[in-house]
Amino acid sequence: MIIKSHQTKKTLAQLEAISGEKLTLGRLLYAIRRGEELTQTEFAKMLGVSRQYMCDIEHRRRNVSPKAAFEYAKILGYSPEQFVLLALQDQLDSSNLPYIVELRNAA
Repeated sequence: MIIKSHQTKKTLAQLEAISGEKLTLGRLLYAIRRGEELTQTEFAKMLGVSRQYMCDIEHRRRNVSPKAAFEYAKILGYSPEQFVLLALQDQLDSSNLPYIVELRNAA
């Protein structure tokens, strides 16, 4: 995965090494939720979504829009760049398109 920010690239690589699989936004949200010892219902409420929607995200049945990913990152206090990148990559991967996402700040 190509990422502009060296720190973001390093963080994602570490998380993938820990999980033993490619990181998705759903897996990242699951890890955050479990790390905070929250139920799906509690976590979904924090993000303003239903428990079923959160379950679908965690189990890769639904993708998150880049805009929603940005908002989730802000709510949770994480890097919006990481969340948006993963949301976009998830969309490409679920469409079986052979591309890797790279983000650059427009400013």
